[in-house]
Amino acid sequence: MDTNQILIYVMGGSVAVLAIIIVAYLMIKKALDKGDRKYVRELRKGTKTSKFSSEVLYQKLYVKYTRIPGLKRYLMKIRRKLEIINIEDEFKTRGQSSAIITKALLIIVPLTILIIVLAKSNPLLLGILLIFEIFTIDTLVDTMIGKLDTKLLKQQIDFFAEIRHAYHEYNMVEEAIYEVSQNDELEVSRQGEKIYEILISDDPEGELEKYYDVAPNSYLKEFAGISYLTREFGDRKTNDGASLYLKNLNNITQEMQIEILKRDKLEYVFQSLSIIAVVPVLFIEMLKQWAVTNFSFTSSFYNRKNWTNNANITCSTNSSMLSTSKKSKRYKLKQHKRSKFTKPLATKIIQKEADKKICRLIYTKKRYKAL
Repeated sequence: MDTNQILIYVMGGSVAVLAIIIVAYLMIKKALDKGDRKYVRELRKGTKTSKFSSEVLYQKLYVKYTRIPGLKRYLMKIRRKLEIINIEDEFKTRGQSSAIITKALLIIVPLTILIIVLAKSNPLLLGILLIFEIFTIDTLVDTMIGKLDTKLLKQQIDFFAEIRHAYHEYNMVEEAIYEVSQNDELEVSRQGEKIYEILISDDPEGELEKYYDVAPNSYLKEFAGISYLTREFGDRKTNDGASLYLKNLNNITQEMQIEILKRDKLEYVFQSLSIIAVVPVLFIEMLKQWAVTNFSFTSSFYNRKNWTNNANITCSTNSSMLSTSKKSKRYKLKQHKRSKFTKPLATKIIQKEADKKICRLIYTKKRYKAL
């Protein structure tokens, strides 16, 4: 074997070894890349949003609704009510306002078409039913907002229960409120953050008075009041050795539970009342045709004062519906007036059970401000 043949074999072997190394390198790299991609996919799982998002849709619809003159005015009316619940949360307020308007339109538009089809032969009845539909919209929107208010009230029960546990752990009111208010998904957490900001502010008494004007319900006012007094003058012990702050918190929770039961009872009593009131009116014309066809003597009754009969029936139905709607709102208005013109109940409880030392501290503080 000469030198040239040996050199060829060596070169061939070197190329073969190099090819094996390259193939092995590519296989290892592919396996590593596959593992990295899998790891990245695992990290991105659950974080990538879907193409369709109802929140984004409602935000876009909100902008569209503000460009429609008549709808914009009603949208602002709903927004003012929701701003109290979603304190300083513009995104949530816009989304809920747009959602309520959208749901109302999805119900009202088919209902309007149905009314036009059923009452097109009677212009007077058609006009009265369309007016009746306006009151139906208002009732529907108030019901949706009322559900949000009740939802906030139910969240407050769990919120106050967590406040009790956090207060046992930290023994500080502001730290307990801050710890429980970290859940951003709940509406009551924003109220807790607002109360926490009031307690740590430079002028908590003035900020507390401002919060009384915008609080969603009287129970949050009472909670803010007892939290401020407890942080300012310290917690007290009752005759049985229990915490006065936790006792007042328990009293507020019991009041909220009674309030929720009353609201559930009212909702059960007045449910489906709008449908019961409007269904007979929709079939007045059909009832007239059936009566005239089967009982000929009724034709003189309907043909003599047709417009007066229809007007009386529909107007009486509208009046009964309005009176029922007012009765369902009477309880909420009563609670609103009570919280507006009276002091929080928890503040009275604390002042009643406070001793002379705390009274002297309060008097000294007021006298110092006067000077």
